[in-house]
Amino acid sequence: MEEIEKSAGSVEEAVDAALAELGISEQEARIEIVQEPRGGFLGLNSQPAIVRVRPLDSRPTADGGDFEEQAEVALRFLEGLMDTMGLDADLEVGTVEGVTYVDVWSPSSSEDMGLLIGKHGHTLDSLQELVKSHVQRETGERCLVQVDVEDYRKRRRSRIIQRARGAAQRVKRSGKPEILEPMTA
Repeated sequence: MEEIEKSAGSVEEAVDAALAELGISEQEARIEIVQEPRGGFLGLNSQPAIVRVRPLDSRPTADGGDFEEQAEVALRFLEGLMDTMGLDADLEVGTVEGVTYVDVWSPSSSEDMGLLIGKHGHTLDSLQELVKSHVQRETGERCLVQVDVEDYRKRRRSRIIQRARGAAQRVKRSGKPEILEPMTA
């Protein structure tokens, strides 16, 4: 993708316009403020805000070797962690809908896996942060691999999509706004 330069009355407006044109989020972009807006004297000689936005080029394609290398690093880390914790777990790498996962499965009881998930997935989120930190330290790149325990993340994502679609249908029928539960990014 290319780099886009946009101008607007404020930096926020210029950034929003550029992101919309590129079709990416702020987290997926490198944003450079070329010029802050200037009001000028009595509105004369005012200048708009100018920003330059380009996609982060560190995101490899789904079939790139970066995913495989990161998945291997994450897999080795998790194997060591499971051994240290004394948990009997099977680990496998897979890709679902363009996301590379390291899946953790219990060959026997899922009580151990419940410990890894934690209440509302908080322990799993912490485990993800550990893996992310390790992968970034080993590869020097942003971690793109997700850790999932017994398909918890995939099931959660599916439920959220169903709730969002249901809410959208209700809003469409009633014309009244609906508030969803607070969620983490």
